[in-house]
Amino acid sequence: MRALLIHPEFRSASFWNYRETCGLLDARYPAAPLGLCTVAALLPRDWELRLVDRNVEQLDEATLAWADIVLIGAMLPQQRDCLDLIRRARALGKRVVVGGPDPTSSPHVYREASHLVLGEGEVTVPQFLADLARGEAKPVYQDAAKADVSQSPVPRFDLLRFNLYNHVGIQFCRGCPFNCEFCDIIELYGRRPRAKTPEQILQELQTLYDLGYRGHVDLVDDNFIGNKKLVKELLPRMKVWLEERNWPFEFTTEASINLADDPALLEMMRDVGFFAIFVGIESPDEKTLTAMQKRQNTRRPIVESIQKIYQHGIFVNAGFIIGFDSEQGSVARGIIECIEEAAVPASMVGLLYALPNTQLTRRLTAEGRLHANHDLQPEGESDQCTAGINFAPRRPRADILGDYLKVVESVYAPERYFERVLRAGQQLDSRHRRYRPSLGKQLKEFRGFLRLVKKLSLKESTRKPFWKALLGALASNPGSIRYTVSMMALYLHFGPFSEFVSRKIRQAIEEEQRSPSRVASAA
Repeated sequence: MRALLIHPEFRSASFWNYRETCGLLDARYPAAPLGLCTVAALLPRDWELRLVDRNVEQLDEATLAWADIVLIGAMLPQQRDCLDLIRRARALGKRVVVGGPDPTSSPHVYREASHLVLGEGEVTVPQFLADLARGEAKPVYQDAAKADVSQSPVPRFDLLRFNLYNHVGIQFCRGCPFNCEFCDIIELYGRRPRAKTPEQILQELQTLYDLGYRGHVDLVDDNFIGNKKLVKELLPRMKVWLEERNWPFEFTTEASINLADDPALLEMMRDVGFFAIFVGIESPDEKTLTAMQKRQNTRRPIVESIQKIYQHGIFVNAGFIIGFDSEQGSVARGIIECIEEAAVPASMVGLLYALPNTQLTRRLTAEGRLHANHDLQPEGESDQCTAGINFAPRRPRADILGDYLKVVESVYAPERYFERVLRAGQQLDSRHRRYRPSLGKQLKEFRGFLRLVKKLSLKESTRKPFWKALLGALASNPGSIRYTVSMMALYLHFGPFSEFVSRKIRQAIEEEQRSPSRVASAA
């Protein structure tokens, strides 16, 4: 059997798709498709496999014609391209199998596929394959069972071309113990974190190592510290493995803010080479955090917590959301002050989006406030940055958009962004860094740095802020300059993207003002 695995294109502009920054190092996209690599590992060994990632390469007709079966996995921002791929493959008479988070949450959207294999792949893919071998494959495979990830196979990393990506991902833990109303992770993967064994993680790292990969590895967990006990069992084993191989990797991940409460865990993460994490802050307002059921963020000072993480040599990227029912009046100032006081350079600010199959969506449905077709990804929109508020909000929509515009235009003004990079970089403790790029990688990074200098120096708006931050970082904390420069490089994406978002939001505000009937629903 010849199987073609296709990773659909993220067509929407997004804070996450920093292609311009990747281009500094001759990469085409930030992250490799881990999900499809895992699915590939579940397929029969005698199948012939090809993987096409539409974010880095075209799908030509010859490759599609080659396939006996086409397997596609999709997230919500990939929905439009996934649907186009289904139609394209079906038109050629191909058997098309679709799965992933968005099909699992909204299977009706993908009804044109030959087969829907939903839920966690380790559970439903074997069921599909068994029926397929008997010639009895059903249209839909859906199982709410959670996979025993201690039995998950090593992903087929050999299907990737590493040079096309900024980093490669692995997964340690699935699920999150918290209960945020807007989040679909707990609906898809549950609230009891399930982790792979240390032996599995070391085998995945060894596989990457044997394939010649070196550098940035992202732990794609939705909350890496969902089970701290298991993490503390893993990290010492990782440290020994890395020491024995002269520190070939450095790491990033996503974690909840309570990481700052555990200095021992922070030290362990620092000691194996974690250099950045993403933290969902969402709002600095305690009432709003309580209303969205993110109480873990109310039990500790946010700014102080972020500073503790910096002091262990780890950059913080943070997420904020605007549009919650509990917001009282303008929230822009509070969010801006939080970002500035904490010195968070990369702040992914978005509008609240009611994702399919969440507590928020169920509540809004019961209240009659959810827009029609809320589960369809609008063509050409920039994810939640401009496609958010897919429901009737409590506050006037124009006021929410106005707050969002103020935040985006403030925090991504060049002077403010580079000043935050400098302040964050000054706090980083980089005395324990062990990862050292190879000579070849150092040369590639140096070429990338020269490209960055040229791009940011040519533009008048960024020239002075960039050089001020760069020289300040060199003078105050030269040991962290590699990571400080990497945060500066992100502005190649954040700057133009924030301008794009501002234009779209201004247009939306004008539309609201022309349509007075589109106001907030009654409380």
